[in-house]
Amino acid sequence: MPNLTKPVLLTLTVLLSAPALAWVPKLEEVTAKNVIDGAYGRRDPVSTFQALNLTVKEGKFAAGTVNAFAGGEKCVADWLAAPSNFAAGSRPQTITVIGQADQLYFQAQAARDAFGNLTTADALGADLVSKRMPDGQLRVDIGVKGLPSEKARQAYNVRLKAADGKMIAPVRATFVNDFKQDAGTWQGTLVYYFEPLKAGVGASDKVELLLRTEADSNCAFSVPLDLGSFS
Repeated sequence: MPNLTKPVLLTLTVLLSAPALAWVPKLEEVTAKNVIDGAYGRRDPVSTFQALNLTVKEGKFAAGTVNAFAGGEKCVADWLAAPSNFAAGSRPQTITVIGQADQLYFQAQAARDAFGNLTTADALGADLVSKRMPDGQLRVDIGVKGLPSEKARQAYNVRLKAADGKMIAPVRATFVNDFKQDAGTWQGTLVYYFEPLKAGVGASDKVELLLRTEADSNCAFSVPLDLGSFS
């Protein structure tokens, strides 16, 4: 009779050691260990974020898709045709989506840099958990360029749109301390926190990020995001 124990154990080991192909709203032991091992160089790093580059090169977005949500296709066409003309409003340059796993990765890097050994138990302990975003939250960072003033960053209007059409407002918005003036306009990073699970979004779903800039315009943009592309 064939010995199936070894193949079964091998399959189980592969499944447990493989990075999850979905956003992790609450870290557990397997994902935490994989993230820590990646930070320490014991395995390939786990993908802990989705990053889009919306700078324009040769009339195309560098790495990402932008669709017109309102205002017509001319809104996107004008953006592509003159990405540095901010008369019609500032332009998002980058979008980065993360969960708890990405924050753990930086905690693990900090522990390694301090010549410490971060264990999975430490990572899931109250001290480090309290320094990460709460369970179920998703963070979206938007790097923008061309704001007419620093205050204008508050005028951005951002939503997540689920597959069923439901719009999800952020539960909190803030800014990275990187805003600076350049050639008469302002640039920096906007930060939004969402709770998509409460609106029925699954951890591996595809959603849309909806954006209205500070401009007094009918233009609104939709950027596809894939929650199944990172842990």
